[in-house]
Amino acid sequence: MALVNEHFLKLPDNYLFADIAKKVNAFKVMHPKADVISLGIGDVTQPLCPAVVEAMHKAADEMATAEGFRGYGPEQGYDFLREAILKNDFLPRGIHLDIDEIFVNDGAKSDTGNFQELIRWDNSIGVTDPIYPVYIDSNVMIGRAGTVTGGRWTNVMYMPCTAENGFVPRIPEHRVDVIYLCYPNNPTGTVITKTELRKWVNYALRNDALILYDAAYQAYIQDDDIPHSIYEIRGARRCAVEFHSYSKTAGFTGVRCGYTVVPKELTAATLTGERIPLNHLWYRRQCTKFNGTSYISQRAAEAIYSPAGKEQVKQTIGYYMQNACVMLATLRRLGFEVYGGENAPYIWMRTPCGSGSWQFFESLLYGANVVCTPGVGFGPSGEGYVRFTAFGSHERIEEALARLEKWTK
Repeated sequence: MALVNEHFLKLPDNYLFADIAKKVNAFKVMHPKADVISLGIGDVTQPLCPAVVEAMHKAADEMATAEGFRGYGPEQGYDFLREAILKNDFLPRGIHLDIDEIFVNDGAKSDTGNFQELIRWDNSIGVTDPIYPVYIDSNVMIGRAGTVTGGRWTNVMYMPCTAENGFVPRIPEHRVDVIYLCYPNNPTGTVITKTELRKWVNYALRNDALILYDAAYQAYIQDDDIPHSIYEIRGARRCAVEFHSYSKTAGFTGVRCGYTVVPKELTAATLTGERIPLNHLWYRRQCTKFNGTSYISQRAAEAIYSPAGKEQVKQTIGYYMQNACVMLATLRRLGFEVYGGENAPYIWMRTPCGSGSWQFFESLLYGANVVCTPGVGFGPSGEGYVRFTAFGSHERIEEALARLEKWTK
């Protein structure tokens, strides 16, 4: 008899965004003529930039010839993309990495969920709260998170990030084995300074902890003083893995490509105290469970590092950040308490009059036909907040804000 992995049964019935989609679809059934504008799910809306499209066409044409056809590619990614990553994302910031420390993937979500396979099930984990759901859910699946009590997992240390502490998590007073950090942050849209990030690196080095650092939104940083990579901090190569994505950087949500950095100095211990390089373990894991990202997707990713690609991607990011600027100004004018949106494409808003996150979600959907994301879906400290995304057209964003203003009045 096959026995189910009962840890999966501990998960909520639906992923957060599946719950949102279910509620929105129910609304549309009851109100078929309603024009619903979604500012909830963080999916991009602008088309791929010309340099990327040209590269994809060229790669497809190559694949149509006997000379240019490619079958299975290297699991860690083609050298042409990994070299472009090193030269453009890291060297300009004084970060020197080896090509074998770069692992191309099909998007950061996969690797942020899968990397925890490399460590024992009984490691303790700490998360900033609110947090991207995949971090906790993937640990639940392996049995590391414990059970849910009062909306919290018993074996997870929650590090609240709220307006009251400036969205800067407090350094733990005791040892935690694995820490998840995401900056610029999804969902709050807030960032971390080099001074604060250095505290986390120092903590990890002192306590032999592992930091899993999600930098998926680093391309949206506007402030020159905000770090784009944890490796800008001395010593981070010995304690941190970093995840990157082209999904929001270059509109690759439907193309699928990103990369993970696993430094060769990074190790974890066995019960006998032997130090094991995680770079080698991740390489072994990928060779077993991953057949590599498609050649066409990797050529498309390479194209964003060309002079034309850089300028075109910059323009698209500027388009979304203009949306964020308009959203911030309008929401503040209407009297809402809002955060983020200056170095990230997300607006984090406190719900008015102490209303709950889901309560406000329902009210906004039915009152203005606008969709947001309930903050509590990202963790206990998200209660009393909602997230808006700037990933929309100027026209739809303006229409949504006009509806919201009319609704509030």
